Amino acid sequence: MIFEHEIPSGSRLYFGKSAKVKREIENIAGETLEGLGFEEIITPLFSYHQHESFKDLKPLIRLNDEANHKVTLRADSTADVVRIATKRLGRSTESKKWFYIQPIVTFPTQEQYQIGAEVIDGEFDEVINTTIKLLDKLDLSPILQLANIRIPHLLNEHYGVSLEWLSATNIEKILQIDLPWIEKLVRIHKVSDLDDLSSFPDDIAQELEKIREATSRIEYKQIVISPLYYAKMRYYKSLTFKMFEGNALLAKGGIYSIDGTGAAGFALYTDECIAQKMNKK
Repeated sequence: MIFEHEIPSGSRLYFGKSAKVKREIENIAGETLEGLGFEEIITPLFSYHQHESFKDLKPLIRLNDEANHKVTLRADSTADVVRIATKRLGRSTESKKWFYIQPIVTFPTQEQYQIGAEVIDGEFDEVINTTIKLLDKLDLSPILQLANIRIPHLLNEHYGVSLEWLSATNIEKILQIDLPWIEKLVRIHKVSDLDDLSSFPDDIAQELEKIREATSRIEYKQIVISPLYYAKMRYYKSLTFKMFEGNALLAKGGIYSIDGTGAAGFALYTDECIAQKMNKK
């Protein structure tokens, strides 16, 4: 029996103080991003193309329109923002910097509020510095983790390191690989650990150098370097970042390509930010 006051598992309810905090966060984000030259976009809740961004279609909530075409509810904002900005709005606007404040929904009843920004032809450090500025305005100072998703793929393709080991952070298995530099790679954690890359093969050193160059353009104290970080990602192929406090992921982003369009962007997880703000009060 489902009582009339019950809500589905995974859906969101904010009221009183939490609703006020949510509104404050979204207002601050909107004003901050507009001040940085971003224009707002609100994408349709229904989409014909969301399935193109997901290899696994299980998260998508699917239905049909009046002509029996397949439609999904918005489960990702990034792809739709880039496609709409470049293909639908491209002729009517010159803006390349867009932000959104809207939820996504995934199967079966998971609801997640997000604040995000996408910069067509954007740079990695620009979106990180934008995220840092936004979180600073919200009085939040999470740890910034920098990674390069290309490194795990190189380790797998050229050096026999299993992606499953990397995904599970199985350091013991990784260290068993007979590579003279693998232990040094595993031990990279601080920005200063990137000072000398001479012991690494050229392909790995080039990708580590990209992380080092990015750190030189980021002003933030709490930075950790995670060269072995690996997760299946839909469109990120190179530099990525995450910002977290304890076990709470507050934001993530990076540089990516969608339908041949290069861009940089981030998503800030409003629900986690609300929880952090509420815990501090």
